[in-house]
Amino acid sequence: MKLEIKQEILMEHLNYVIKGISSKNIIPVLNCIKFELTNEGLYLLSTDNDIAIKTLIPTTDINQIEKEGEIVVSGRYIYDIIKKLPNTLVSIEEVVDNKILITTTNSSFHLNCNKADEFPTLDLNENTNPVFISKKIFKNMIRQTSFATSTQESRPILTGININIEKNLLECTATDSYRLANKKIELDQTIEEKINITIPTRNLNELMKLINEEEGDIELHIFNNKVIFKFDSIVMMSRLLNGTYPDTSKLIPETFEFTIKAKLSDFYDAIDRASLLTNEADKNTIKLESKGNQITVSSNIPEIGNVEEKIEIEKSNDSEITISFSSKYMIDALKSLESEEIILLMNGEIKPIIIKNPESDDLTQLILPIRTY
Repeated sequence: MKLEIKQEILMEHLNYVIKGISSKNIIPVLNCIKFELTNEGLYLLSTDNDIAIKTLIPTTDINQIEKEGEIVVSGRYIYDIIKKLPNTLVSIEEVVDNKILITTTNSSFHLNCNKADEFPTLDLNENTNPVFISKKIFKNMIRQTSFATSTQESRPILTGININIEKNLLECTATDSYRLANKKIELDQTIEEKINITIPTRNLNELMKLINEEEGDIELHIFNNKVIFKFDSIVMMSRLLNGTYPDTSKLIPETFEFTIKAKLSDFYDAIDRASLLTNEADKNTIKLESKGNQITVSSNIPEIGNVEEKIEIEKSNDSEITISFSSKYMIDALKSLESEEIILLMNGEIKPIIIKNPESDDLTQLILPIRTY
């Protein structure tokens, strides 16, 4: 294998595939990047057996191809080398004894290679009926839900985001048993078969780093044990989590006894300030009390002090409520909303709090209250 390519072009694609390797892998070849030079261009591949990433640099972006072939080289070392080279032409050539030579006008590096046949065979074939979603919408959907997933491996299924598709409705759900985020999207296509998959949140967070803000769609190719995402010049595969995701549809009530409407910025700032006098040992608990057209948000640490914040609100009726909840969970939920106002919907001090945009029903945030007695 031998080619010449501009440093900035190679670096752009190395930035993609470096996310597919893990320094914690005890299998050396899984810390490597595979270079595969064909008549179509240069394919770069990486995998840690949990995700796999492939990208293509087309021949039009390669200055010179002298000899096709494939090499497998340490991902971290070649990434760091190319990153520190000047933006000039870089020559990469396979030489004897499983080595490659990387040269510019003033620099040269020899790197040992692994055997190409030791690199895992990646099945990145597409299916015939992909799901198409706008990249912007997909990225926003993950941003508005991923924070609610669990970090505890005791229930692995809750460490992922559940995607349920029926006809033209896609529903995305995340929960850690104490809070829930649910986002609904109408697709521009109708899916014949019902789809219900759970994707590890860690893998989706890596995917988010690859998706730019430009226009265009992302394709989801869904299989029994994996999902393949395709967009721009990138293909990324993620394994799916095994198990049945809990039915969360019954957790969100259809009717509510008490509704509060407030300015999002006012409510967020009050919660943010009140959270200063909370601690993790007490689950970052703050208290909300309504009285007339005001609510008071308060918290205290006995050995430090206390805080009270008052906010003007609108209420659905003359009833009053006192309820406690995690300030951290509330802040996470509020950050996901894109509106000037919010509504809090409640059915008493021990029932879930629902947070929504009053003008849109596509995003629902749920937080369980905390008993303080």
